[in-house]
Amino acid sequence: MNKKFTTAGVILTAGMLLAACGSDDSTTGSEGSSEGAAGGELNLLEEGQFTTASSGLYKPFSFEEGGELKGFDIDIGNAIAEEMGLEPSPVTTPFETIIQGLNSNRFDAIIGSMSKTAERAEQVSFSDPYYYSGGAIFVREGTTDIQSVDDLADKKIGVVGQTTYDTVAQEHTDDIQYYSSDVVALQDLEIEGRLDAVITADVVGFEAQNEGLAVEMVGEPLWVEQPSIAVRKDDEELLAAVNEALDTIIENGTYEEISQKWFGRNLLDIDLEGVEVLE
Repeated sequence: MNKKFTTAGVILTAGMLLAACGSDDSTTGSEGSSEGAAGGELNLLEEGQFTTASSGLYKPFSFEEGGELKGFDIDIGNAIAEEMGLEPSPVTTPFETIIQGLNSNRFDAIIGSMSKTAERAEQVSFSDPYYYSGGAIFVREGTTDIQSVDDLADKKIGVVGQTTYDTVAQEHTDDIQYYSSDVVALQDLEIEGRLDAVITADVVGFEAQNEGLAVEMVGEPLWVEQPSIAVRKDDEELLAAVNEALDTIIENGTYEEISQKWFGRNLLDIDLEGVEVLE
């Protein structure tokens, strides 16, 4: 898939994370056939239907409003399904067990702001990236004792479990508060005495700021992640179809329209030169 990245720098200025989000694998929506035979060569749970999972707790990427799933991830999943000639069927499941849900045939793919990592790639196959996001530290407004990642030692950090942010937090402190939603973690951060910092996607933190939370980002993003669509390891035909559909919606302007709708910018349009990209 050919892409051009033109924006200077890696500062991601958008409203928001997930990457970057129990033990309950239950999902909303239809689970269909456990064998996936109904889906033909694409091995879909239901013939003619593309069932995709997200946490539903990661505004503005996936969230529920008025009984309906909305967000950037949802719109991208719907557009890809339609490009493949399939009916979109987004469902929700806890992020902590979303890979287990995929490999247990509860849905066809994960479109839930899951960043590609070497460890995850051992369990699932990933598409080309469908956006780029910066991992960042957020603190309450006016905080002065956290100026960099080196200041996180012995601090209480809020993260969503089993995320790339969780991994970084574990490298710097033993005092971690786990959440099912980055948004809830940022809401707690605003309350003095609850948390010292939250590690999440920059766009998620910016969205919280846009909604009035008194939080601020520390410095620049620590790294850039590549959220991608995950399918089961043996679903090679489905992966190829997803990549082709993704490439098409980028080329025909559908992706640009969706990204502008949610963020006022194109989340693929950044300069990666000289920036650490998580793989």
